[in-house]
Parts: sequence; structure tokens; C-alpha cells
Amino acid sequence: MGFKDKFNNYFRDSYFQKYGDRITSTAGTVVSFKIEEKNYIFFHRLIVDIIVKPDAGKGAVKCKYKKNKWFKKPEFIPLNKGHKVMIMGLTGVKGKADASVIQIQNILNLTAKRDLIPIDHSEIKKARQQATRIQRR
Repeated sequence: MGFKDKFNNYFRDSYFQKYGDRITSTAGTVVSFKIEEKNYIFFHRLIVDIIVKPDAGKGAVKCKYKKNKWFKKPEFIPLNKGHKVMIMGLTGVKGKADASVIQIQNILNLTAKRDLIPIDHSEIKKARQQATRIQRR
């Protein structure tokens, strides 16, 4: 194990130790989508609110993405109502006002085949196949 691997393991373990109980994901269809951009001379803020109707379940899930950037505008993937998405993020802190809102870390648009942060899609397919095998047993 090289220095780079040890470094990656250390950061991964510390992240899971801090946020492990809050990590969540959801997949479904976009019901509502709103982008709010604010520009202050050199400072740009992007706030995206998404409501997703999950494939499994009857409720709706509220999701929020916030990005602040100096000098350059933050970018977001193309998204419309009716698109199939997979959202990975953190649930809110219990006891706070936005406890039921998911803070988006990454979003995969399965309809347009775009990612906010590029990842390997073959790993997602393998995980889905394993999950369906477990359900069939």
C-alpha cells in the first residue's frame, strides 16, 4: 500500500466517522426543479431545489444543492421535470429546521446520462444487480 492509498484511506475513514449515519441516497423521478442564481461582483452563489418522487414509496423527497464560488459561475447538470435521477447526499441534522432535506453531494441524471461529479457507472450497475439478487432470495 503506497503513500497515496494510505492518504485516501485516512480521509475516507474520517469522512465516514463524521457523516456515516447521515449518508443517504434516493432514486426517482423529478417532480419539481428550481434554480436560483445570485451574483455579487466577484462572488457567485447557486442554489438548486429539487423534489423527487422515489420509485419505491409514496412520499416525496426534498433535496437542496448549494454551491458558492469566487470569480467563476458554478455549473449544474441539465435537468427537467420527469427525468429519472439518482441522488447521493447527506440528510439534515436532527433537531434543525431542514432535518428532512437531503443536501446533495452528487446527482446522476439517468435520462440524459450526465453526472454532477463524474463516477464509474459500472459500479452502480453491479450494486443494483446484487440488490435485486438479494431481494429475490
